[in-house]
Amino acid sequence: MTKQLRRGAVRAVVWDIDDTIFDYATADTAGMRAHLTVEGLLHTFGTAEQALVRWKALTREHWARFEAGEADWEGQRRDRVRAFVGEALDDAMADAWFTRYLKHYEAAWSLFPDTVPALDVLAGTYRHAVLSNSSLHNQDRKLRVLGVRDRFEALVCAAELGVAKPEAAAFHAVCEELGLAPHEVAYVGDQPDTDARGAVEAGLTGIWLDRAAIGGRPELIRITSLAQLPPLLARDTRFGAPDSFG
Repeated sequence: MTKQLRRGAVRAVVWDIDDTIFDYATADTAGMRAHLTVEGLLHTFGTAEQALVRWKALTREHWARFEAGEADWEGQRRDRVRAFVGEALDDAMADAWFTRYLKHYEAAWSLFPDTVPALDVLAGTYRHAVLSNSSLHNQDRKLRVLGVRDRFEALVCAAELGVAKPEAAAFHAVCEELGLAPHEVAYVGDQPDTDARGAVEAGLTGIWLDRAAIGGRPELIRITSLAQLPPLLARDTRFGAPDSFG
């Protein structure tokens, strides 16, 4: 599918956070490795790598339950901890375990190197907001610790909305927060379906940030670095070939 991005059509850029502007995967890996070492759980899994595979699989499983409305934010997190350690922890114990993990995880927090330069270039031309499939408490704190909260005039999160990406209602909520129509908003995220396709189906301009250069998905606008975003938005051009910006 070939798309036309009209000059001046986009007035605001809405961002995903994890693995888009924030290097979640690296922080998650480093944090879990340190946590398991302190908790004395490495022997349970054999190696840190095997433990991380299990943790990530459970994260996907229980996050899907949250997205489907089968669990609330705290419930999916507690169930993930219980399944990981293999114990019937009560809520307080599960929360305490996750809090200890968070200390190690947060110590490894960092933005991707291309995040601030892209925000700097776009600052004078576009409004900026965030739409995240997380909670307002977590993501607001994260952006503040990383020093970029003031870059975004609005922060909208699934836990408070009660609906998550790729549902159109989630994308429309952030558009309403900005007071803009969907066609005036571009959404940038690392997931081709949850982020880019979901945005497109909601009437926004969806942009897939394919940092791993997986390729494919010719129906999507694709970039492999945030350095490609400012010229992409500024150009009066046609899109379609996935390698045009990758």
